[in-house]
Amino acid sequence: MATYEMTGTVKTVMEVVTFPSGFRKQMFVVTTPDKFPQDVQFECLKDKTALLDNVRPGDEVAVKFDIQGREYNGKYFVSLVAWKVDNHSDRVDSGEPGVDSGEPQFDTGAVDDDQLAF
Repeated sequence: MATYEMTGTVKTVMEVVTFPSGFRKQMFVVTTPDKFPQDVQFECLKDKTALLDNVRPGDEVAVKFDIQGREYNGKYFVSLVAWKVDNHSDRVDSGEPGVDSGEPQFDTGAVDDDQLAF
């Protein structure tokens, strides 16, 4: 089976749906950065719903997925099943020192004249 990858911006992340059998799935939508953007829906199944724990709308992601097709009562359905979601967004999760916020840190301490290189 071929593996596919798509990058884009997360438009929405739906709630986890749990079925009486214990089976879980969670859907999310990614908007492609193409000239004519497309909204593409993916689903995460079973334990893969954890892939979306730290994904929020507006995040830039790369999604690796498989295409699954099936027939039901003479109609055909296709699902894009994500198995890896790489979040490329630099998001500040806390204001704690030592946490990489994606912004450069500068030392604003005083400098003596004899420390200057010129």
